Amino acid sequence: MSTSASTLTSPRKRILSGVQPSGKLHLGNYFGAIRQHIDLQDTGECFYFIADYHAMTTLQDPQVLRENVQDVALDYLALGLDPQKASFFRQSDVPEVTELTWFLSTIAGMGLLERAHSYKDKVARGITPSVGLFTYPILMAADILAYRSHLVPVGQDQIQHLEMTRDMAGSFNSTYKVDLFPLPEARLDVAAVVPGVDGKKMSKSYGNTIDIFAEGKPLKKVIMSIVTDSTPLEAPKNPANCNVFALYSLVASPAEKEELAAKYQAGGMGYGTAKTLLLEKLEYFFAQARARRKELVNNLDYVEKVLQQGASKARAEAQQTMDLARRAVGLRR
Repeated sequence: MSTSASTLTSPRKRILSGVQPSGKLHLGNYFGAIRQHIDLQDTGECFYFIADYHAMTTLQDPQVLRENVQDVALDYLALGLDPQKASFFRQSDVPEVTELTWFLSTIAGMGLLERAHSYKDKVARGITPSVGLFTYPILMAADILAYRSHLVPVGQDQIQHLEMTRDMAGSFNSTYKVDLFPLPEARLDVAAVVPGVDGKKMSKSYGNTIDIFAEGKPLKKVIMSIVTDSTPLEAPKNPANCNVFALYSLVASPAEKEELAAKYQAGGMGYGTAKTLLLEKLEYFFAQARARRKELVNNLDYVEKVLQQGASKARAEAQQTMDLARRAVGLRR
């Protein structure tokens, strides 16, 4: 078994995650993933990338893609990502990932890809299947394995893709009799349940989102559109069954949650009042990040510098991985 790979592996846990620039980031993104990414900065060696290659499977407007990538960069930096603690970069700035994708495609089984839930779901929703969409899990595996990552924060819906990554890593190591790729582990957070304005899971595909950085009249309009039941104003209400209360709970203190729950149960308060309280809490909760984002919009050179520096560090690691991989398969001595 090769020992050179383990020699290059960092003694700290490597943590890898990516976010697709497929539209405005919303509260579901923040409480489901971004907040955890920020918290993990102090626990390991973090690599966070903007998955622009992945976005090409469903987004084919170049101007929109460029704008979305910039928005994701602004959002993450405004929300607390520290480029001194985490490598933050565009996926496309590390071309070694696409080379590794080819390597992995030569050992990945067709049956493995055909079982991918994500592919089946997208086809069922009417998305025309492309080769890129079908091989999406291989590119995702390359994203993880290029940096020989140990830990991948994922939601429950991404567990299968991580299992496929482990399968490909093990197949490569076994086929070429090396110990190049660690088998990455999932880091499953107790993800907050974030309902959309219609009560379903908040998702861009459902069109029911609340943007993280919405403010003023646009934010008020979407908050006031949250679906509630028809319980009369004077009647007691069950906070556990209310979308407004569920969203309020994400941004309120325990004492504030208890106080609002008591008002629900006492009766005499309408949902309009609860929505106003939610609006105020959201404005306050993201106030500092919102101000920081406005500063960053006026300093896009800094944002670009962060992405380039992050890519430089990430690419150095990916180049080491690919040097070992090329030797393993016989393309280099």
